Amino acid sequence: MLTAKEIMSKNVTTVTEDTSVRELATILANQKISGAPVVDEQGKIIGVVTESDLIDQNKKVHIPTVMAILDSYIFLESPGKMEKELKKMTGTQVRDIFASELVTVQEDTPLDELATLMAEKKIHTLPVLAGKKLVGVIGKTDIIKTISEGI
Repeated sequence: MLTAKEIMSKNVTTVTEDTSVRELATILANQKISGAPVVDEQGKIIGVVTESDLIDQNKKVHIPTVMAILDSYIFLESPGKMEKELKKMTGTQVRDIFASELVTVQEDTPLDELATLMAEKKIHTLPVLAGKKLVGVIGKTDIIKTISEGI
């Protein structure tokens, strides 16, 4: 079975937390990629930012449902979620919109695990590590390309 090392893109485009949202959009469009790892000043991966994060900036605000009982208001949804959405929608830098809940794989991760992970966790961009070093990235298009080539 194929592994991450065999299907990953080795030429990894990364961004930093200080990258502007506009610059990020330009990078993703020009590079024809759906996401990029976010690295700190030392080059350590700290998260991933994707097209979905950019699209979220242009969606409508979802106001949490509230129920009034007597003199009290009960939120049926987390008001913190709305605050997080608003921060993302008004963000001007990658630090405001990227996902810091990092999901990575190692070079020897098999294709079926990659596909399962991407589908179940709704991941578009999956960083590939050799130990702790970023060595590649797998996007959904890499999986589709592998399938289309019948490998």
